[in-house]
Amino acid sequence: MKYSIKKYSENDYSVWNDFVAQAKNATFLFHRDFMEYHKDRFDDFSLLVFEDEKLYAILPANKKDNSVYSHQGLTYGGLVYKEQTKLKTIIEIFRDLLFFLNENNFDKLCLKTLPSIYHLKPAEEILYSLFLAEAKLVRRDSLSVIDLQQNNIISKIRKRGLKKAISNELIIKEDNQFELFWDKILIPNLEKTHNATPVHSIDEINTLKSLFPENIHQFNIYQKDEIIGGTTIFETESVAHCQYISKDPNKEDLGSLDYLFHYLIHDRFSKKRFFDFGISNENQGKNLNEGLTYWKESFGAGTIVHDFYEIDTANYTKLEDILI
Repeated sequence: MKYSIKKYSENDYSVWNDFVAQAKNATFLFHRDFMEYHKDRFDDFSLLVFEDEKLYAILPANKKDNSVYSHQGLTYGGLVYKEQTKLKTIIEIFRDLLFFLNENNFDKLCLKTLPSIYHLKPAEEILYSLFLAEAKLVRRDSLSVIDLQQNNIISKIRKRGLKKAISNELIIKEDNQFELFWDKILIPNLEKTHNATPVHSIDEINTLKSLFPENIHQFNIYQKDEIIGGTTIFETESVAHCQYISKDPNKEDLGSLDYLFHYLIHDRFSKKRFFDFGISNENQGKNLNEGLTYWKESFGAGTIVHDFYEIDTANYTKLEDILI
């Protein structure tokens, strides 16, 4: 092995976070404070890759049985590295990672990627390495994304909704508290529609807001003093991502979300590169919510894919003798 690999420990907290801050393919979700808000749910197996004393890459991860996963508590993941790291180096690092896992009796690495819109610079070296290692694509989600640097066509139905909202004198507020949206809108809707609960409890989202006040935002929309909808935004350097979207099902004809997202797209986050509505998939990407996708596309969104792979750790041998 050319590179030495070690499991993350609390002593690596500052080194890890400093590296995330300098990487070309990382967001605040990879900061240890974000990763560890739910550390009781996962057996952390995050890895750091060194050559001599120099840190070249990190892998946010957890272990389960005889497999290592891109951290299952994060929306996205993958190998994280800096701008100056070359393709040859990533191939070698990935080979040594697979060898390390194989030597430690892990059979598989389950790797979720970081969608390209979150890259600060082109960073698909890991995709080429996955191809060389004969990784198997096991899931593909579709993100509905607006490129905010382009002109985007908005459907007539969204424009009509915007006019309704204005005539109904709806009000948008950015709120530092999440309880009203969670209790009045999000939790009842998820329970009724999907028999589910939010990924984040109210205590967890408030904690994350306190840790990352510049990255997590709550926008609510009101008719007079009554909340009728809202969205929770996770903001990164290049992307505004909708973590939650919900509205009062009894207030369907007010144009609330048309008004809210027109404001977010054309005003509040207009200087971002991308606006990410998130996925409309179920069943590991194999089913698509047609109506939800259409709604997002009617704002001008197109599709970016988010891929998930499985790799046999024994395939480290396929990354040998690649370079000519």
